[in-house]
Formats: sequence, structure tokens, C-alpha cells
Amino acid sequence: MAGSESDVDTSSEKQDAEHNEPDATPVSPGRKRLNLLIGAALLIVVIVAGVLYWLHTRHYESTDDAFIDSNQSQIASQINGRVIALLVADNQHVDQGQPILRIDPRDYQVKLEQSQAQEANAIAQVAQARADLDVQIANLAQQQAQVRVNDADLVQAKQDLARYTGSDPAAITRQQLDQSQATARSSLARLDSAKEAVRAAQAQIVSQRTKIDAAEASVRQMHADVDNAKLQLSYTEVLAPQAGKITRRTVNLGNYVTPGQALVAVVPDDMWVTANFKETQLIHMQVGQPVEISVDAYPDKPLHAHVESLQRGTGSVFSSLPAENATGNYVKVVQRLPVKIVFDGDDWRRLPLAPGLSVTPRVTVQ
Repeated sequence: MAGSESDVDTSSEKQDAEHNEPDATPVSPGRKRLNLLIGAALLIVVIVAGVLYWLHTRHYESTDDAFIDSNQSQIASQINGRVIALLVADNQHVDQGQPILRIDPRDYQVKLEQSQAQEANAIAQVAQARADLDVQIANLAQQQAQVRVNDADLVQAKQDLARYTGSDPAAITRQQLDQSQATARSSLARLDSAKEAVRAAQAQIVSQRTKIDAAEASVRQMHADVDNAKLQLSYTEVLAPQAGKITRRTVNLGNYVTPGQALVAVVPDDMWVTANFKETQLIHMQVGQPVEISVDAYPDKPLHAHVESLQRGTGSVFSSLPAENATGNYVKVVQRLPVKIVFDGDDWRRLPLAPGLSVTPRVTVQ
């Protein structure tokens, strides 16, 4: 029995050894040549594909550091007041000059009426000052006429005195001579008084004209106050500075607003792409080159555009903390330059684009 068991074990080991032996069948030379040809063909295909890809991509420059950009208008209050009307809703499109909200105008209407009343009073004062000037001019004319009268009286008195003094003393009395001399002196004094009155009237005219100038200056001041009151009143109606959509509304009906307080933002209809290309990608990039834009939100709708301008300065230059390369150890970092890309046609207007959306521009550089 023991011999039988050993014979069975020996036969099993032989069978296992036969199964474990490798296939010693040799590969034919034709099979080897076929494998070599297939490998060479695959290598050639890979090389040709790589060369074709390089030849194709060298005419394009692309970056994923790009986004939709626009000139957003942040609207703030210019006066104090309570909001009495909201005339737009969130994301509503508005035209340039369209009212957005109204602030209670009553205080500013009262100020305007007060300014207008003060202006009317100043205008009346100018009219009164001019009338007073006319009176002063008439008074001057009267004083000048009195000078002429007194001058004629003085001439007459001098002639009478000369006649009395040239006559025979026996022919006139002493009283007549004294009276003639007194009349001459009196006429001279009246003439001097009239001349002084003329100078006083002239001075009053000069003073009155100064009063008119002051009154007219007051009118101009009051007129400026009226214009300012009208301007303040116009601020009670907040208007859209440009066409676009309402966003970031932070004011509600009944809120009390103050000057400088942000109310809403208007995102304009005109948009473009700001793409931050590496400085190594700019060697062949020029203004006017065509660009294909792929918007991440709408990848199946490519848009056409062109390069409009290259910013004069890299992004790091205008950062809050620009690099100080002249201090410490210098490590060269590839810089990026913002490039403005403008859409062609109106296809982009049919998409709900918004500032900040990521895009991938591909610029044809050759």
C-alpha cells in the first residue's frame, strides 16, 4: 500500500512539472518583423501627430486666466433724505437717464423757494439802487445849474462893484459901495458853496454806483444759491448714468440715505474680455489679431473677437503691494500682462454674459 501511494505522488509531481514548463515554441521571423513594423508605424504616427500639433498650436496663444470685464457704475446718494420710491427691480435693464429711485424732495423744494425769494429781493434792491442813482444824477445836474446861476450872480456883482469903484466918489454913497462889495462877496461864497454841493453830489453818485455793484453781486450770489438749490432738488431723483442692468441693490423703500452711501450698481451693456497672458506669449501678439472666445458657462457657443490693446504695465506693477526686486534675494517670476479683447458682431449679446465669468481666449498670432 505504501508503494502505491509513493507511485501516485511521483506521477503527480511529474504532471505539475510538465504544466510549469514554459512554452518553448520559437517565434517565427515573420512574426518578429510584423511586430517591429507595427511598433515603428505607431512611433511614426505619434511623431507625425506631435509635429502636426506643434505646427498647429504655434500659431495660437491661449490662457485660462481670462474673464468677462466691464465698466461698472456704483451709484451713491449725493444728498440726505428718505427714499420714497423705488422705480426698478433687481437685474432690471435700464436706459441711460432712467429714474432709479426718488428721495423725499420737500426740504429741498422749500430751500429752492427761499433762494428764489432772496434772489427776487436782491433784484429789487438793484432796481432801488439804480433809481437812487437816477435821483443822485438829477441832483448833480441841479447843483451844476446852481453853480452856473451863482457864477452869473458873481459876474454881475463884480461888474456892479467895478462900476461903483470906477465912478466919482461924490456920485455914490458909502452905503451903496459897501452894499456892492458885500453882494460880490456873498455871490462868491454862494458860488463856492454850489461847487462844493456839486462835488458832494458827484461823490454820492460814485457811492451809489458802488451800492449798485454790491447789489448786483448779491443778485449773482442769490442766483447761484437758486442754481444750487435746483441742483440739490434734482439729486432727489437718482438717474441711471448709463444703460445696463441693476445689480447689488442695497437700498429699500423708506431707508434714510446719506451722501456717499452706495445704493445700486449698474452693469453696462458693453463688455469685453481681459486676458492675462504670460510675457513669454506676447512675442507675436499684436493689436487687431483675431481671437476665438470660449466661455466656460457656454462652451458650445464660441464667440469671435479681436485684440484691441495691451496694457502698458504688468499686473504686479499696479498691485497694492508691488514687488521690490531691488531688495533681498531676487527670484525671477514670469509676469502676466492684461490684454483687452473686444467682441466682434452681436452674437455675444445673445448670451447672458456677466462680468467675472471665466473664458478661454485663443489668439491667432500668425
